[in-house]
Amino acid sequence: MIAIPKLTNLKGRAQVAAMKSDLRNLVTLEENYFAQYLKYATAADLAGIYTVTVGNSMPIIALTGTVDRDADEPHRGQMCAVFMGSTPARPAMKEGAPECAEAGTSTVTQ
Repeated sequence: MIAIPKLTNLKGRAQVAAMKSDLRNLVTLEENYFAQYLKYATAADLAGIYTVTVGNSMPIIALTGTVDRDADEPHRGQMCAVFMGSTPARPAMKEGAPECAEAGTSTVTQ
């Protein structure tokens, strides 16, 4: 009885770690794109270049004048986000640092 919840928790933490890794890779790709084209990439610009870990959904990329927001929402109700620019994308509050939370909450998981 105890092993099943611990295994489920471990799998959930691994999924969150994979989402954060995907978003860190996306930040690197976006910064390289920006250095080359002097603008951040849209999802269409990254088609065929950027892929995510199996089991994760493709991030939503929303561009504004000063911010690049990316979020990844897998099946488990977790939401991870990262932003570049001046407008935070909850749950991320530090530029370029992916953060995750249960969908619909403000609690951040490390």
